[in-house]
Amino acid sequence: MSTFSRGQKAKLADLGCGHAFTVEVDLHAPGMSVDVSCFGLDAQDKLSDDRYMVFYNQLASPEGAVRLELAGSGSRFAVNLDTLPASISKLVFVAAIDGAQTMRALGSCTLKIGGAVGFPLSGSDFGDEKAIIIAELYRRDGSWRFGAVGQGFNGGLSALLAHFGGTEAAPKAAPAPAPAAPKVSLSKVTLEKRGDKVSLDKRAGRGFGRIHVNLNWNQSATAAPQPAKTGFFDKLMSGATAGRKGRGGIDLDLGCMVELADGRRGLVQALGNAWGDFEREPYIRLDADDRTGATAGGENLFINGERFDGIRRALIFSFIYEGVPNWSATDGVVTIAAPEQAPIEVRLDGGGNQMMCAIALIENRGGSLVVTKLAEYFQQQGGTSAHELMDRHFGFGLRWKTGSKD
Repeated sequence: MSTFSRGQKAKLADLGCGHAFTVEVDLHAPGMSVDVSCFGLDAQDKLSDDRYMVFYNQLASPEGAVRLELAGSGSRFAVNLDTLPASISKLVFVAAIDGAQTMRALGSCTLKIGGAVGFPLSGSDFGDEKAIIIAELYRRDGSWRFGAVGQGFNGGLSALLAHFGGTEAAPKAAPAPAPAAPKVSLSKVTLEKRGDKVSLDKRAGRGFGRIHVNLNWNQSATAAPQPAKTGFFDKLMSGATAGRKGRGGIDLDLGCMVELADGRRGLVQALGNAWGDFEREPYIRLDADDRTGATAGGENLFINGERFDGIRRALIFSFIYEGVPNWSATDGVVTIAAPEQAPIEVRLDGGGNQMMCAIALIENRGGSLVVTKLAEYFQQQGGTSAHELMDRHFGFGLRWKTGSKD
C-alpha cells in the first residue's frame, strides 16, 4: 500500500487500483460527532445535482455508484467510477464536526483507497476549523486520479454544502412538488435501502422520551395514467368494490409487533381494536385510525422511550386494509422521531400489489435504540394471511385469526 502525504497526487491506474473499490475514512474523534460525506461535483467543481451528495441522510447516489455505510468511527464508501454519469467529474470526501469542538481535537485518522493507498492525518494538521476536505478522486485527460488534500475549512457541513454550490432544504409545513434537483436536508436521517440502520443513544441521565412513529401518504400524488380524469384515490380504487366506507379510497394502516424484554410478544393495530398502552405494557400506543390519508397528521403510534428497557424489539408495519393494493402509488413515508434526535425517515418506495409491508425494526441493543429499514412486502397465500406470513418471517410467534375494525 502506498502512503500519501498532503498534496500528493497520482493516477489510479499507476496505483494498481481499478474503477470499483472502497474508500474508508477512519476518524479517531473521542467525544466528538463527526460527519463524513462525499460530494459529486461537475466540471466547474460545483454540486450542481444535490443527489450526488452522499452522507448520513442520503446514503447513495441515484444509480448507486457511491454508497455509504456508517459503522462506529468509520465511514465506508463503495465506489464504482464506471457507473458515474459523465456530468460528475470529481468526488470529494469531507468531514465536518457537529458541536463546539474543532478539528485540532482529532486523533490519528486515515483515508484508504482499497488496498492501494493510505492517507494519514491528525488533529495536529489543523487549527480551529470545523470541517476538512480530506481527499478527492477526479477525471483528467481521460483517466481517474487520486489527490490527498487535507485542507481545513471554516464552518460545518452546511458551509461546505454552500461552498460547493449546493442548497440546503428549509423545513416545510406541507409537502411540495419535488424539484428536478432536490435540495439536501441536513436535519433528518433517511434510510435509503433495505438493511440501512441508525443508532440513537439515550439522553444524558434520561431515556429516549416520547418516540413518535408517523405514517403518512401523499394525497396529491398520481398513480399510473388513466383515460379518465380521476383523483388519486379514485385511480387506486379503479375496479374495486363500490360502497366502501369514507371516500372509497385506499386505507393504509399503521401497526406494530412487539417483543418485550422478558420474551412476551404482542400486537398493536387498529384491526381488532388492539390499540396498546403507553404507560403500561407493551409501552406502545396507536392513535386514531385514518381511513383515507386525508388527515394532515396521518396515522400515529407512540413508544414510551422512558420504558424502552422493557422492550426488546418492535416491528413497524403497514397494510392496505381497503382499496386496490398499489404501493408504488401511495408515496407513503414513515417518520420515527425522538426528542433531541434527528428524525428518521423510511419511504414505502418498493413493492407491488402485496397487502403488507414490514417497514422498519426498532431494537434495544445494549440500551441503544437501533432502527433498521426492512422494506419487505407480503401477500396472503391461500388461507395464510399476510400478517401471519410476516410474523413467521420475523419470528414473533403470534396466534392469528380474522379480525375487523368495525
